[in-house]
Amino acid sequence: MELKKHLDTLQVLLVAVSKTQPVERIMSLYEAGIRDFGENKAQELCLKYEALPKDIKWHFIGHLQKNKVKYIAPFVHLIHSVDSLELLQEISKQALKTNRTIDVLLQFHIAVEESKFGLTEEEATQLLQTPPLEGIRICGVMGMASFSDNPAQIKAEFMQLNAVFNRLKQAYFQESSWFKIRSMGMSGDWEIAMDCGSNLVRIGSLLFGERTYLNK
Repeated sequence: MELKKHLDTLQVLLVAVSKTQPVERIMSLYEAGIRDFGENKAQELCLKYEALPKDIKWHFIGHLQKNKVKYIAPFVHLIHSVDSLELLQEISKQALKTNRTIDVLLQFHIAVEESKFGLTEEEATQLLQTPPLEGIRICGVMGMASFSDNPAQIKAEFMQLNAVFNRLKQAYFQESSWFKIRSMGMSGDWEIAMDCGSNLVRIGSLLFGERTYLNK
């Protein structure tokens, strides 16, 4: 697994995006040494958690509905997609029920597409100025660049997210060693993202090839 070895040397975490992939294909990457996998649907994540080795670290990388948090709260390793105070409050509630501290990332809207989810920096500031929630550990930021063939635009968006990370670190997390994750970069733009400070990339098609959809 040359990509993983390369990223390991750079201290960049590789999360294999396994959404829609069957258990057998996930196991092939597991056997190659990958332990971090990303899913974007709670139901599919729960099924794979039950079927696969328990030392896998499961990342939730899609838009998360509040009523689905309870299903993944007992085991999820990192939720990348916190985009509202209401969602953060629900994660806190479910974390306390399961006697866990759940690590999360704040998702920011950095792309031109309005369909993508995420906070503005103003919204994040308001969220962080509310009383701290129990059972939650905010570990960094996540963002998705525009779907674009223009590397300069993608780079500008990732640089914007890195700047947001630095401002939040300075303002709210100076003493928090765990606030260190910049989750940005996917199969088509991970190299640009790393140049802009990413230390976690979410890679699907480069690892799995063309996506195989599960039967519904």
